[in-house]
Amino acid sequence: MKLFIKEHIVLTCWVIVVLLTVVAVFWYDGYDHWLTATYAVSLGLVLYAAYLIYRYLSHRMFYSRMSHRMNDLKEFVPLNEPAPLPQALSELLDSQYGHYYAHLHRLEQRQQEYLTFMNQWVHQMKTPLSVIELTVEDQEDEDPRFISIREEADQMRRGLETVLYMARLETFEQDFSVEPVSLKAAGEEAIHELKRFFIRNHVYPEMKIDSALMVQSDAKWIRFVLVQLLSNAIKYSSGGNGQKVTIQAHESTRSIILEVKDQGVGIPKSDLNRVYQPFFTGENGRHFKESTGMGLYIVKDVLTRMNHRIDLTSIQGEGTTVTITFEI
Repeated sequence: MKLFIKEHIVLTCWVIVVLLTVVAVFWYDGYDHWLTATYAVSLGLVLYAAYLIYRYLSHRMFYSRMSHRMNDLKEFVPLNEPAPLPQALSELLDSQYGHYYAHLHRLEQRQQEYLTFMNQWVHQMKTPLSVIELTVEDQEDEDPRFISIREEADQMRRGLETVLYMARLETFEQDFSVEPVSLKAAGEEAIHELKRFFIRNHVYPEMKIDSALMVQSDAKWIRFVLVQLLSNAIKYSSGGNGQKVTIQAHESTRSIILEVKDQGVGIPKSDLNRVYQPFFTGENGRHFKESTGMGLYIVKDVLTRMNHRIDLTSIQGEGTTVTITFEI
């Protein structure tokens, strides 16, 4: 209704001006029957009001549609009013909706093909990587060539896992399964997966989690999150010998708190607000070449989808603590 009134304010003023102009012309010409003039003006206004009523009734759905924004494409409903303007608008919107939906369908199809390709490619790359790992597994530990091969193979495996989980984010709802998860078991699995990374960087894991502490979540994604957080903690603690990365958890009033704490280089204060942005590596990323800027972005995305909260505190030169809150 408001849109209808706004649209016709100018027309209403124009009609009044026209009627008064006609009366003024007759008055200058010597016509002085005010009663007849008033009747004529009133009749004109009544006819104009009748036109407005007809206009509003015949375009009611049109003005209602134009006054309310659609929050979803599914809300789109063609206008069925017989008036020419609503029909023309309905045909235009219907045409645009068809083009947009076809374009969206093509993009979704391409994205699905891309995800399928990525999944197949990652699994194909795991086979030669496993062959490389098996080949160097029984070789002399002190040989720098084999040590280098093992390091590069570990890095490749972590990169492939990250790509695989990144692709799975697109189908997260189908891949997500809530179950009781032991935080200690998840932490031990993550540490075991990164054992060579710990040893190589002279960083030692410290587990302080009660085995009875359980949360409702997805074990696979929790392990992935812990691997990412531990990988970052090891990477940024690699400057000194004998440093620890601590995984600890405790139960509070209405939640269970899991912390991954390192004693590494810390994050500059200017970078803290951007650590969850994709591809952001910050000042530390320029010193540690292995940074992709995707780890914390994926971790936050995964935890948000699972309705868990992540917080990060860091002091440059002293270390970083990442906290995950599981609501009970």
